[in-house]
Amino acid sequence: MLAGKSSIGFSVSFFSSRIAMKDKPSVLILCTGNSCRSHMAEGILRNAAADLFDVHSAGSDPAGYVHPLAIQVLDEIGIDIASHTSKHMNTFLDQNVATVITVCGNADQACPIFPGQVNRYHWGFVDPAKVEGSDEQILAAFRSIRDEIRLVFEAYAAGYREASLVRS
Repeated sequence: MLAGKSSIGFSVSFFSSRIAMKDKPSVLILCTGNSCRSHMAEGILRNAAADLFDVHSAGSDPAGYVHPLAIQVLDEIGIDIASHTSKHMNTFLDQNVATVITVCGNADQACPIFPGQVNRYHWGFVDPAKVEGSDEQILAAFRSIRDEIRLVFEAYAAGYREASLVRS
């Protein structure tokens, strides 16, 4: 065998990239309604680390829609979640989910154990859809929660990326 080549002529990097794609861990972000926080977190984490994770979101009692203001405030930072749909967490019970992250207390309490689950985190955020006030105040709440979610999930992605480099 030549250095870097298998006996059938494929480069070692070809196989490594195939293995890396197959072995990309799945992250499931849960919230009760799967209409705001979990979709913002899904979009932000996918934007920051699509090369590291297969990212999804779901809810314990899905609202059936993605909140228009969640779509708007992510669009403001260049992340498109307009095609996202609200899904029930049971959709993922037969999938290999490595990490479950809950972003509200109700989902944390209702969260089952998923096949393959290695990690579980709870990072709670205020529900911007429950904020009352003027349109400007509500939009400001969505932006504030977006910024909090962005800070946490981008830090998570950066930490995972750095740890992956150390392990390599």
